[in-house]
Amino acid sequence: MKFLRSFAALTSAIVLTAVSWTAQAEIKGIVGTTTDGHQKTFNLEVAPASINTPDGDSLLIWAYGDLDNTSTPVQYPGPTLIVNEGDAITINLTNTSINEPVSMVFPGQKNVAAVVSTVVPGAAAAADPNRVVLTEEASMGETVTYSFTASQPGTYLYHSGSNPDLQVEMGLSGALIVRPATNPDSQAYNSADSYYDHEYLYFLTEMDPSIHQAVDFGMTPDTSNFHAVLWFMNGRNGPDTLFDHDVPWMPNQPYSSLTRMHPGEKVLLRIIGAGHDMHPLHTHGNHFLQIARDGALLSSDPGNTAVGADLAFSDYTQQVLPGATYDALFEWTGKNMGWDIYGHTTGSGALCNGLDSASDSTDPVTFEDCNFHNVPIPVDLPENLDLTYGGFYSGSPYLGAMASLPPGEGGLNLNGGLFFMWHSHTEKELVNNDIFPGGMMTMLIIEPTGVPIP
Repeated sequence: MKFLRSFAALTSAIVLTAVSWTAQAEIKGIVGTTTDGHQKTFNLEVAPASINTPDGDSLLIWAYGDLDNTSTPVQYPGPTLIVNEGDAITINLTNTSINEPVSMVFPGQKNVAAVVSTVVPGAAAAADPNRVVLTEEASMGETVTYSFTASQPGTYLYHSGSNPDLQVEMGLSGALIVRPATNPDSQAYNSADSYYDHEYLYFLTEMDPSIHQAVDFGMTPDTSNFHAVLWFMNGRNGPDTLFDHDVPWMPNQPYSSLTRMHPGEKVLLRIIGAGHDMHPLHTHGNHFLQIARDGALLSSDPGNTAVGADLAFSDYTQQVLPGATYDALFEWTGKNMGWDIYGHTTGSGALCNGLDSASDSTDPVTFEDCNFHNVPIPVDLPENLDLTYGGFYSGSPYLGAMASLPPGEGGLNLNGGLFFMWHSHTEKELVNNDIFPGGMMTMLIIEPTGVPIP
């Protein structure tokens, strides 16, 4: 009961803060680090930090951070790097205080050059000769510079290439987003059928606390016996995933996962599998259309923008593989719903904005199906005494409608929106160390037209 009361207080705060996001750089839903112009330089660091988990634990992590933003500490996941197609990218990575060499690799990027620009005498000799090395490293106190040209738009992963079985588990991973040359603020690729109204990141990872505890106590962790009990979306466990960006009590976990849209809008899902395991991400409310994988548009003729994503396919669960990235479009309307999503009654308002019931068209303003204008929801609700109300219920099943609720019930739905849970379809991943609800989950809110969405 104590946990349930805490969850109610938590979700109340979620709804109250959901309309006032602030961040370093935010474009239609994704928060990240970006600069103006086409010469992109990022000054990053690696340092230890701690993260909070809803089961009451605090775990040591190793994390990337943005040295140019002094108000932001190192974070999990690392800063989302947002660049444009054709940009010449320079990343200066400084190992601030990790007592072993660290690095970065950029899967999907071509001709990455790496140079150690600040060398600590004797540091390289102290390195473990048995470690796995995939790229140039920075020992403690050193800086390594990576450079490449972002030649292909898409969603990408970056992570440590030094002892990745340990360092990626400890938190050294992040997202790289390359925006296309054509309409970079509204398309995912150089193709009109990749247009979106809002975009959101879903960075999926998991952790074995015993590895972090071993490192914290100066012991040698056994990464071969990996056993995850915590599952993360954008560096947080549910229900912390629903909080605003940059809340003060999670300084090293700045990214929210709460998803919001209006009927008829398109949401771009940028999904990254950044952990050890496969995670099936399930979207309630509608199918999505997968348009790209690993930064490549699903096209029979990739060089022809007119062809577009002609190999895109519809699904309701994305099997997110380790190291893979996916781009998908999600849309929600009242089409074929079978009832009026706004709960209109005869004589209330315009008749579907001038479209008659013979039309097989979705209203271009309200996005209800005109064939079902004035049709009530085909459910006879029981008496109030026989109902249990969820905190997100507005008192009405209709979009944008508020109705009376028993005292103490509901209250967490400010705008009469429709809530859908998006989550891992592996049941054990919906807990925080066996405590439910939690893990890899967030919410989609269908907001009424006119409600502002950042």
